[in-house]
Amino acid sequence: MTRRGLLARLGAALGGLGIPFLPADPADAASAASDPAWNLSDAEWRKRLSPAAYAVLRKEGTERPFSSPLNNEKRNGTFLCAGCRLPLFSSKAKYDSGTGWPSFWQPLPNALGTKVDFKLIVPRTEYHCRRCGGHQGHVFNDGPRPTGKRYCNNGVALVFEPTKG
Repeated sequence: MTRRGLLARLGAALGGLGIPFLPADPADAASAASDPAWNLSDAEWRKRLSPAAYAVLRKEGTERPFSSPLNNEKRNGTFLCAGCRLPLFSSKAKYDSGTGWPSFWQPLPNALGTKVDFKLIVPRTEYHCRRCGGHQGHVFNDGPRPTGKRYCNNGVALVFEPTKG
């Protein structure tokens, strides 16, 4: 990571820079897809995704806190990966963490993969969509019971599908 990238991230963490999302270092890239059908080229991902979703899902950027309408989503349903539409979280596991990003205490079974990142110098656990490898957010050990986990997700990396009926 470049010094400029680090300073941008730290500045945003300390008070926000007023930009829609924080760009990742150009060397950053999404995790590998577990499903070969989702090993798309960079050009194919750019065609599929909005610029903001591309920056987060494929380049591991971070959207500005409190910018996603999904932060306030209260209906019953499922939160899907915006890249491949794999179901990731049930609305039953969503809670208001006060962080400004949609937060969940538990993912759906077999939905996520994880890796350790050092982008803010301290190690954090990054999680991504198991199927397409798209970056979703980071998991922390300060969530509610029963898991004690906080899956802090970028809203632009999700699509909400309300329960029908």
